[in-house]
Amino acid sequence: MAYYFLTSVSFGYDFLMNSFAISRVACVALAAVPFAFGAVAPNKQSDIVETTRGPLKITPLYHGSVMLDYMGKIIHVDPWGQADYTGLPQADMILISHTHADHMDPALLKTLRKDSTIIVTSEAVNDTLNGCCGIPETIRNGEKKTFSLGEYEVGVEAVAMYNLTFGPSPGKPWHHKGIGNGYILTFGNTRVYFSGDTECVPEMKALKNISVAFVAMNPPRTMSTTDAAACVKEFHPQIVYPYHYRGQNTQDFADGLKGSGIEVRLRKLEGEQ
Repeated sequence: MAYYFLTSVSFGYDFLMNSFAISRVACVALAAVPFAFGAVAPNKQSDIVETTRGPLKITPLYHGSVMLDYMGKIIHVDPWGQADYTGLPQADMILISHTHADHMDPALLKTLRKDSTIIVTSEAVNDTLNGCCGIPETIRNGEKKTFSLGEYEVGVEAVAMYNLTFGPSPGKPWHHKGIGNGYILTFGNTRVYFSGDTECVPEMKALKNISVAFVAMNPPRTMSTTDAAACVKEFHPQIVYPYHYRGQNTQDFADGLKGSGIEVRLRKLEGEQ
């Protein structure tokens, strides 16, 4: 089994990530692979955004994983065990965008969650987790819900994330509409958007009043850096972080936004030295 996954990770990662026949096996088994070969040290550079309710500390960690600290309440977004989470705090809230193994990691969820942790996700993720990690709160594209983290409230809005053209064959996208969620989290008047794995869909272009955006750019599963820059101009967040960009040059994305008035923050989120 160990040799099988070594071979798969080295030569067939994309196949494992997208093969419907073994998707559920891959979601669980691949989550354990990083521990066998050494998890990557995550980015530790944090930024503070002042909200009307108090400071929000933002720490992009690795690939599509981000940690937020809101007045001492910890929120993990798409935590993945490819990064070394040793020493990072457990979650008061966890958001999971979709079922692919680099976004939904059951083994790490068991480590990060407490009895009181709120897990927010799609119905597809809930069905796939199958009760392994508590009872998640589910939310559908377009829905808005508010959750209490102690004395603080956090608004969560699910935004559609899906492919328009990318997929293994015509009519078969890597990410189907309505299956996964991007998220907007609201902290006072501050709105933080996580795109999840998506192309530049109409729902993304129509976003309003986004303070901070995390945008994926990892073709052929998501947009290219050029397409991502063009899409970000459509909804014009104040600040944008490229994430989930494996194999891409994020400076190209930043160059595409020069003169737009949008602040681009580049972080090393794919194990770069």
